[in-house]
Amino acid sequence: MKLKTRLAIAFLTFGLLPIGLVGIILFMGRLFMLQQFDGLEKMGPEVQALVVQMLVSGLMILGFICAAITVWVYRSFLRPLNKLQEATRKIRDGNLDFTLEVEEDDEFGELCQDFEEMRIRLKENAEEKLQYETENRELIRNISHDLKTPITAIKGYVEGIMDGVASSPERLDKYIRTIYNKANDMDRLIDELTFYSKIDTNKIPYQFTKINVNSYFGDCAEEVGLDMESRGIELGYFNYVAEDIMVIADAEQLKRVINNIISNSVKYLDKPRGIINIRIKDVGDFIQIEIEDNGRGIAAKDLPCIFDRFYRTDSSRNSSQGGSGIGLSIVRKIVEDHGGRIWATSKEGIGTEMHLVLRKYQEVVQE
Repeated sequence: MKLKTRLAIAFLTFGLLPIGLVGIILFMGRLFMLQQFDGLEKMGPEVQALVVQMLVSGLMILGFICAAITVWVYRSFLRPLNKLQEATRKIRDGNLDFTLEVEEDDEFGELCQDFEEMRIRLKENAEEKLQYETENRELIRNISHDLKTPITAIKGYVEGIMDGVASSPERLDKYIRTIYNKANDMDRLIDELTFYSKIDTNKIPYQFTKINVNSYFGDCAEEVGLDMESRGIELGYFNYVAEDIMVIADAEQLKRVINNIISNSVKYLDKPRGIINIRIKDVGDFIQIEIEDNGRGIAAKDLPCIFDRFYRTDSSRNSSQGGSGIGLSIVRKIVEDHGGRIWATSKEGIGTEMHLVLRKYQEVVQE
């Protein structure tokens, strides 16, 4: 029953009750006057008893109606309001772990349903805020550790140079190269942190243009090769795509994807001879980039989660190797914003292979 109907019935009932009471009072006054003027004694005993019974019955009926209306009004109006008041107190005290039951299908029921949805939304927001704060603390802890490690190494090698430990040109060259690599690691880490803040606020500065696949990835491989050579890692580049294939992408952000994946591969190379292979394939309407390494690999149970933010397959191993825990989540975000997708295959002890798919650019021919 709708709330308007209930209110109409309540007002009508409470409007008729005074009229009934006034009628009974007037009737009793009339009997009193008849009794004063000996009019009542002229009636028979049966009539007198009937009149008294009618009065008592009328009063009982009015009393029953009043009680029924009171209970009905309480159940229809006061009880939902009490529930809402109690729920409001709980939310005021910070308690969101309750459920507001909706019993009636009327305006009060709709109000309770809206209130319950508001409670659920507030709880979700509180949980998201708590998760966000936890992730930020984890990020700060990771960044602090990861910055401290290369800084300590750089200081050690610089002190070695100053103290004359690097006496030979070969040793000096090795120290300088190591310092350069550590500085690059720090720069990459700070760049990740800056980019992460842009992801968090959805303010990634994309500049999409047409890119030739051959020339772009050839330049990437040449640039990465210099770094791999200084680290003693063998880099293989294999391009199976035609010369005229184009994609729509942000050149800077796509390079960030490649660098992040390769940096992650370098971090977990555990063989005496480290190998990273980059393959560019033509798969119909798409191009597929494969980046393969011969590192320690990833366990099957961890593989579906490696692109999640702050996910670490092995906390102790990752902390020793460095890494903010956001590199692969940044990779997935950029790839998905390009309309592509990324996944990984891996075997423990053998290596990992990242697969990245982007749609080709095709001219639209209009007749």
